[in-house]
Amino acid sequence: MDRFEAMSVVLAVAEAGSLSAAARRQKTPLATVSRKVSELEAHLETKLFNRSSRALVPTDAGRSYIAAAKRILADVAEAERAASGEYTTPRGDLCVSAPVALGRMYLQPVLAEFLATFPEVDVQLSLQDRAANLLEEHVDVALRIGALHGTFADSSLIAVRIGEIRRVMCASPAYLKSRGTPRSPEDLSRHDCISYPPLQSPSSWRFSRDKAEYVVPVRSRLVVSNLESACDAARAGIGITEAFSYHVAEAIKSGDLTPLLQDFQPPPQPVGFVYSPNRFMPVKLRAFLDFMIPRLRARLGDPPKRAAPRGRTGSAPAG
Repeated sequence: MDRFEAMSVVLAVAEAGSLSAAARRQKTPLATVSRKVSELEAHLETKLFNRSSRALVPTDAGRSYIAAAKRILADVAEAERAASGEYTTPRGDLCVSAPVALGRMYLQPVLAEFLATFPEVDVQLSLQDRAANLLEEHVDVALRIGALHGTFADSSLIAVRIGEIRRVMCASPAYLKSRGTPRSPEDLSRHDCISYPPLQSPSSWRFSRDKAEYVVPVRSRLVVSNLESACDAARAGIGITEAFSYHVAEAIKSGDLTPLLQDFQPPPQPVGFVYSPNRFMPVKLRAFLDFMIPRLRARLGDPPKRAAPRGRTGSAPAG
């Protein structure tokens, strides 16, 4: 019996929850997976799983064995990578996860430089607006918003802060010239708004100042399914919208958008890379972090500053 192979099969069964799912994951016949589990149980003279019609649940002995097998197989994999030179020269595949807009606007341009600098490293970039499970999805490093507090601080992941983002309310100078500039959240009731429901309700927007919360009714002339569309609509003069600082930084810098009501926005959120702790950090990952961190810090370290709107700056007219 190949013990390492048997360990791999048992781990697959434990993670998949059934023999058939493990067989699909391993691309191995179901009979082979069942036989290897039975052979290992016979060798250990103990039952590893309690079988039912729906799933396999590890026994107490099975849980202990699975935890030990996971450590053993991880050590073997690390030893093989070290022997192959992965820990001396940056090479191999690197799986990176990031939010869609943040990854496209900030990570990808720097990634092009990284690939040119390290020709033996190939990157698989997964852009998705959800937190990837690094272990289950085989992700080496993830760029996350809010990575340094909340649930991430309680996990086993290592987090490295690279900057911060904040929510920014903005509108085009042409719109503000026509409709006036809101000075308080209450002024929004007399304005046209562009809403992205996951961030703000189409019927009411929330604000905070000095630990007090404001909820004001708004009229959303346009409701969109992504923040990129909201920013495009704001630049076109449709109304006032709210987005994250990395969506609007360039537009504010160029004067195409003007930030509003900044004193009523919640505190900034940190942005950071997270990765799993490892006794042998691959050189490809260390090279990636060393290359990316200072460059992204330079880009994310300075959120958009206040800018005086073009044209009339008085309060919004009634009606």
